[in-house]
Amino acid sequence: MYVVGLGSNLGARFATLAEAVARLDRAEGCRVVARSRVYESEPLGPPQPLYLNAAVLIASELPPEAQLDVLLAVEASLGRVRDVRWGPRTIDLDLLWGPRPVSSTRLSLPHPGLSQRWFALAPLLDIVPAQTELHALAETAQAQLAALGGIPSGVRSAPFGAEAAALFDAKAP
Repeated sequence: MYVVGLGSNLGARFATLAEAVARLDRAEGCRVVARSRVYESEPLGPPQPLYLNAAVLIASELPPEAQLDVLLAVEASLGRVRDVRWGPRTIDLDLLWGPRPVSSTRLSLPHPGLSQRWFALAPLLDIVPAQTELHALAETAQAQLAALGGIPSGVRSAPFGAEAAALFDAKAP
């Protein structure tokens, strides 16, 4: 099992998130088994539009670096350009958590910034509690989110689906 964080702040943000989830579900060896709510968040980095963030739980037997390759291929297929660190993007897919810790030049699991990002922890908690084998991850994420002060007040969120499409794509720049 892997937890994948998704983010988008350019174009039809929700439509891009939904297409990324569909492509992950169609990728060989991957099956999306749960989707979080969609949250709107302030960006990190340079001035840019608001992000939509979500997470999916993926059943996969792929080794972590092969799973990363799947994410990078989906990003590329959706027009991801890496030119400004923490800059605006059509899609951002991050492996937040995997079946085992990894520390390599290409990948760190759990994601090194996870404990400092409410917009990654909140979606993760939406999908993890139902998965009993991930109970320890849920407890850790809940404690980290609490240490950050929880979800900021005024954050817009919606279930992943038509409600999010109507709420967010209607407001997309």
